[in-house]
Amino acid sequence: MIEIVATPSPAMIQDLGRVGYQKFGVPVSGVMDEVSARLANYLVGNPDNYPVIEFTVGGLILKFHSSSVFAVTGEAEVILNDYLLEPWKSYWAKRGDVLKVRLRKGMYGYIAFAGGIECPRILGSCSTYMRAKFGRPLKPGDRLSLGYAILTGKAGKSIPREFIPNLWGDKTVRVVLGPNIEHFTAQGIRTFLSSEYEVTPESDRMGYRLEGPRIEHSERGAGIVTEPIPLGAVQVPANGKPIIMLADRQTTGSYAKIATVIRADIPKVAQTRPREKLKFRPISVQKAIEDLRRREITMKALRKALNDEWFLYRVKVVGKEFLAFSGED
Repeated sequence: MIEIVATPSPAMIQDLGRVGYQKFGVPVSGVMDEVSARLANYLVGNPDNYPVIEFTVGGLILKFHSSSVFAVTGEAEVILNDYLLEPWKSYWAKRGDVLKVRLRKGMYGYIAFAGGIECPRILGSCSTYMRAKFGRPLKPGDRLSLGYAILTGKAGKSIPREFIPNLWGDKTVRVVLGPNIEHFTAQGIRTFLSSEYEVTPESDRMGYRLEGPRIEHSERGAGIVTEPIPLGAVQVPANGKPIIMLADRQTTGSYAKIATVIRADIPKVAQTRPREKLKFRPISVQKAIEDLRRREITMKALRKALNDEWFLYRVKVVGKEFLAFSGED
């Protein structure tokens, strides 16, 4: 069991969300940065979808009431009993230990525990979705039970530096243009692709509102017949200022969408703080699929290596160092 001691900024339980319920008007919700959250679970031997704690900029403080193995992912400062630890690694904690985390960069960090967090499931998910009152933010005094896990061999794992996602550097985000491209002029599309847009403080888990050059609509205007909103859709209302729709987005909408951020770049968007800027670069649907497939192959290999199912080798070829995986699928 763990106890929440302090939450300087919002923190909540999340998993990968409610899949299959958008047709009933229920958003997927779930973690904002699925790559960092999944890697946190892999580090402690959990499957992808085990519940984790998602914390924001100010971090949180928690106390262990039983032994556990934990991992923190994100560009975070991690302190256990006044000892500075590194993120992207798994550690053993004993009863009475106090963990403090806060973010140095980015918007979201994740804490996973071996065995996951026990929590009530609503429509198959533990994800907190405030607008429907599915759960609530964590507060001091909350006690969370952890799932059963064999802890032996789970501490001391780490993500190789080559595979720690770089979500805090270059903020060029790849998009597939459309699906409502006819609602924008050629100049409006050029403006969107050639300008920098700043994330505003009004942004939230539902969508990031952007400030920058106005995007011009065609004579068709900003409105469309209501249609589904995919993750990463870039809506442009009548004011010409884009909104990137994220985890807690509504299921349908009636603003024209100029583009959709590709799935592989959603974590980069999610980790952008207010006042930081984004740029957009168009790619093809085929390239977006290839990049997502490549990411998932890497994620699978990391999971198997961290679970000791595959071997991870560091080899040198012509003076250059590479990582290689080997094992049976």
